Amino acid sequence: MNITVAGATGVIGTRLSENIRQSGHQVTAASLSLGVDTITGKGLDAALAGTEVIIDVTNAASFGDSAALDFFRASTRNLLAAASEAGVKHYLALSVVGTPRLVESDYFRAKMVQENLIRASKRPYTILRSTQFYEFISGFIDTGADGDVFRLPPAFMKPVAAGDVAALLTELATGAPLDGIAEISGPEQFGIDEIARIYLAANEDERQVVTDPSASYFGVELTDDALLPGAGARVATEKLSDWLYQSMGE
Repeated sequence: MNITVAGATGVIGTRLSENIRQSGHQVTAASLSLGVDTITGKGLDAALAGTEVIIDVTNAASFGDSAALDFFRASTRNLLAAASEAGVKHYLALSVVGTPRLVESDYFRAKMVQENLIRASKRPYTILRSTQFYEFISGFIDTGADGDVFRLPPAFMKPVAAGDVAALLTELATGAPLDGIAEISGPEQFGIDEIARIYLAANEDERQVVTDPSASYFGVELTDDALLPGAGARVATEKLSDWLYQSMGE
């Protein structure tokens, strides 16, 4: 099977591309650093020539204002157009658990637009919504920085290892399109403030976390369950403690 990975040099894309190769399939790695620009369309036709499946794991460089919306709108339209031209049989995209509930956020509104464009294209598709990656914990902690403390909400999430997400994407790519949405989460549930304390302690960072229910998450206030997946989500296996132990040794 010929599979193109758009966003192949990112956190998910690098793992995904390697998984596909190890599964015995042919992978075309597409990213800006490899000469493929999904915003302008440069290099897309060549990247998708002969492709049966495209996996879109691209992401916006900015999470605020209109930048994310501009990115996902242009990128997704170009990818869908190139997929149509190439006769791609399965369009698989990575999204975020909770997206429909969080559209007051610029970033999640942009992800909702991406999902809607894919559904409206009438191409066979699968959308995988994932919870937050362990690899991005430091990033969302930093959004709560307030002087020498972090103000973070106690809303629940079930973070997941990027490797587990890449593994499920590989599985979905080699199966039939769902023409719907799948979800994946990690095996454990934490409050965002709790995750931050665990992560900071593991890194011997003595800064304090202040629990603040009104603190925003990428520009939106959260209800307790806004970031939790539905009952049918795939539950990954790697626990936060195991991931921390491995990442601290790298």
